[in-house]
Amino acid sequence: MQDTRAFDVIVWGASGFTGRLVAEYIYKKYGVEDKLKWAMAGRNQEKLERIRSEFADPAVPILLADSQDQESLEALAKKAKVICTTVGPYGKYGSKLVAACVRQGTHYCDLAGEVIWMRKMIDQHHTAAQEKQVKIVHTCGFDSIPSDMGVYFMQQKAVEKTGQPATQIRMRVRGAKGGLSGGTYASLGSEIEKAEQNKKLYGILIKPYSLNPEGEQEGPDKRDLQKVVYDEVSRNWIFPFIMAMINTKVVRRSNALAGYPYGKNFQYEEATMAGSGWQGKLKAYMAALPLGLIRMAKPGSLLKKGIDWLMPSPGEGPTEAQREAGYFNLRFYNTLADGRVVVGKVTGDKDPGYGSTCKMLAESAICLAKDETLNTYGVLTPSVAMGDVLLERLQANAGLTFSFGKD
Repeated sequence: MQDTRAFDVIVWGASGFTGRLVAEYIYKKYGVEDKLKWAMAGRNQEKLERIRSEFADPAVPILLADSQDQESLEALAKKAKVICTTVGPYGKYGSKLVAACVRQGTHYCDLAGEVIWMRKMIDQHHTAAQEKQVKIVHTCGFDSIPSDMGVYFMQQKAVEKTGQPATQIRMRVRGAKGGLSGGTYASLGSEIEKAEQNKKLYGILIKPYSLNPEGEQEGPDKRDLQKVVYDEVSRNWIFPFIMAMINTKVVRRSNALAGYPYGKNFQYEEATMAGSGWQGKLKAYMAALPLGLIRMAKPGSLLKKGIDWLMPSPGEGPTEAQREAGYFNLRFYNTLADGRVVVGKVTGDKDPGYGSTCKMLAESAICLAKDETLNTYGVLTPSVAMGDVLLERLQANAGLTFSFGKD
């Protein structure tokens, strides 16, 4: 990566809801023109200046480009070591930027949880990114850093304590508090709509190993949980976790890209805990109902229109008070090679989708720009792209904790 580039990191989409949070976090944590050279970027100068005036000083540079103008994106990518983007749905606004970053030799990270689009980026750019020694890193927010880096951490501890990786890890969301933004809902809706229109794309969305390299898309894992069941390992009623269809595929891709350090028969799954007894069962069914309705809602149907009306619009999200009051608490039930189950934990100190996500994404971008990362290139996952140095940053700066063997 060229040291002569004007900026270490450019935050693309800084005038949007999440982009502004990322820029604000970087300014408050790292300032400007000190150890980190960074800029805010978007397509509207006036809006960017207004956003900047709310939390930063005029020393923060503003750059302009357009997500549909390839030439402007190429010029933007040339200026930075890393482009950090929050502009979604990525299937609509992200493809040209990824192409520009690969061509210009610029590392890239985003918040994409769009499995269909991620598969497209892998197919189009993985080989070229390897040749250019570029890291294209999707899913650098709540989906899927806690899952991907959580499994990475748990497996390190399993090997450290037993000499072998865990044969199975079952992640359970024990608790979480946070709001949904319009951008996240729009991305989810975009994926479902594409899948409804094309059976091949639907397969990418539901098949467990669809993000793995070609020829390596088979394994012991089944489709993500689709119903309420009693879970013996956590002794809770559990129901589907909406992010599982993204997170589980990312963890499996990590294992494959890294050469199967977890083993080729490693199994991974995710679900949400609701409690034990009849109260837990009732809570699980009540919580699973809206998820089922979202999945059932066909594009253009009255049900879909009703859900859209209830959900926030793009650019909207939880208030600062809601973000500050949020948290997440994830449990990892690690089945060791000798059959023992050891519980690990990953927690975050803010609203998972925004308060915590903005820190995870920002630290990922800075890690790619400033740290000595792994000698890996292509369309990667967070753990394969950054490994231990990202794990250290998340714990030191982003409010995440990782533990093994403590309940």
